[in-house]
Formats: sequence, C-alpha cells, structure tokens
Amino acid sequence: MPELSLGDDAAADADADAVNALRSAVMRLSRRLKHQRVDESLSPTEMSVLGTLARCGHATPGELARKEHVQPPSMTRIVAMLEAKGLVRLEPHPDDRRQKVVTQTEQAEAMLEESRRKRNAWLAELASGLDEDEWAALRTAAPVLEKLAQL
Repeated sequence: MPELSLGDDAAADADADAVNALRSAVMRLSRRLKHQRVDESLSPTEMSVLGTLARCGHATPGELARKEHVQPPSMTRIVAMLEAKGLVRLEPHPDDRRQKVVTQTEQAEAMLEESRRKRNAWLAELASGLDEDEWAALRTAAPVLEKLAQL
C-alpha cells in the first residue's frame, strides 16, 4: 500500500497539500449534498442509519452502532425515533430472543430513493459545469473515493 512521501520534503509537502485539498473539498461537497434532503425532519445521522440499513438489509442496534460509529445507547434512541416515524421496524432476532433486528420499511425505501434521485440530479447539474477532461478524471476518481469511504 503506498504511503505519503516522507523522505523528500517537496514530495511530502505535495502529498500533505493534496490530502488537505481532498479533505476540504470532500467536506464542502458533503455539506452541500446534505442540504439536498427530501425530509428535513430527519437528522443526518438518522438518514445515515437508513442508508446503512438499505445497504445491509437489516441489523441489530449494536451492529448499527458499530457501523455508524456511535455508542449503543445513542443508537437505541435513534432507532426508537425512526420506528416512531414509521421508517424502521423492530423484529425478533432469529437466534437470540434478547435482541431485536432493525429493518427499514417501504416508506423508508421510497424516501431514500427520492433522496438519492434529488441528490444525484443536483450533483449531475453541478458536474455539468466541468469540461470533458475534468469529468473523465472524476469518473476515474469515483471508485477510489468509494474505496476511501469504505476503509
């Protein structure tokens, strides 16, 4: 796995500058994307939990807490709020009666689909301002950014 340049001062400075620029750009773009929400009543964390459930199908509150990097009591509160809004349901765990499994509802699926559509349209409109070389670079970078997001 390549590491940031440490030996050559110029290369190390260039790597540090690139990391700084990437962090800044990703954070600004993320903030702007968060404003393209369909349901303003949901917090970004609640939306993230629904997105995680969309990807993994179902999970226990403890598994969700680990995936979302929050404490289990916080996830219990988040799941309770989502359940009260009709966006998730709690079902008995198939192997452990002490646990519950969280599953998103059809209402959540529809809301997430509409949110993706709205955000994709906004991002496509933004990307229409790029020239062909920039768009090609972005298409190439997308899988790399996805990999970074999964690490």
